[in-house]
Amino acid sequence: MILYRYLTGPDDAAFCHRVTAALTRGWLRYGPPTLAYDAERKRVIAGQAITKEVAGESYTAETDLAKY
Repeated sequence: MILYRYLTGPDDAAFCHRVTAALTRGWLRYGPPTLAYDAERKRVIAGQAITKEVAGESYTAETDLAKY
């Protein structure tokens, strides 16, 4: 199965650490990162799509993506 996640958060070191941790666990970036401006909170929000292929398992709606 191929898993998909979209990580989002303020464009800061914590967000970069979350993406780095996912890449270290075998996830791959899927496309370029995105940026949006939150005018209410006056900050930039970053997003990064990631995917991971997991052999020998089947996807269900109950699949815990954070487990991988």
